[in-house]
Amino acid sequence: MNSQKRVNALCYIGLTLGSLIVLVPILYMASTSFKSINEIMTSSTVTMFPKKFSTEAYKNVITEYPFFTYLKNSVVISVTATVLAVLFSTLAGYGFSRFQFRGKGMIMMFILVTQMFPAVMLFVPYYKLLTIYGLANSRRGIILVHIASVIPFCSWMMYGFFNSISRELDEAARIDGCSHLKIFWKIIAPLTLPGLISTTIYAFIQSWNEYMFTMLCITSDKMKTLPVAIGQMASYDKIMWNDLMAASLLSSLPVVVMFIFL
Repeated sequence: MNSQKRVNALCYIGLTLGSLIVLVPILYMASTSFKSINEIMTSSTVTMFPKKFSTEAYKNVITEYPFFTYLKNSVVISVTATVLAVLFSTLAGYGFSRFQFRGKGMIMMFILVTQMFPAVMLFVPYYKLLTIYGLANSRRGIILVHIASVIPFCSWMMYGFFNSISRELDEAARIDGCSHLKIFWKIIAPLTLPGLISTTIYAFIQSWNEYMFTMLCITSDKMKTLPVAIGQMASYDKIMWNDLMAASLLSSLPVVVMFIFL
């Protein structure tokens, strides 16, 4: 075996171990969701696979909890926040990449610095602003918070993708009489499709998984999103582990489906 084959073998071994580290917890979560609560509570040993497959947890999640209400809230908030965040980030990235103006470097640095603040530090000003404008405990308020939290990084992502496209294309199109908007829409945007997809995936996952701000800003039970609802399924006196795992598995499916299609 030559050195290149040894390197390839080591790479595959490393990738396999890394995949197992990621996949084993997901497999255990799926396995637990198909166990009955009696098996979980009475079994003295931890088993990877259930002794008897049961759909009890999935029935409980759908019938005993307003799961579809939580799902609807998560979908509406995440999709709306993602679309608006990607739109604004794309325009911001294009503007920073293609135009020169005073204070450009300072503004870009300011946008980047906002990502350095701990999330806990931002809760009080966010909550105060939402309360002042009557947006607390509403989808609109949470959507605005989600947009504000992902736009800085998304703008820098799109800036990097736009910078990778030659400016000679802009100049050629401008000679042919295209406006800035037409250049952006007809020429540059289609070339940055991989970047738009990457930015969309990032923004959607961040919004879908957001827990802290949503938990603290939403007090109405019918306005909760899936992460908040799943987190509150664990009570002080007992934890229905199979229900918890079933809800977690169901909540992850939209993200997986979106990732596959994009």
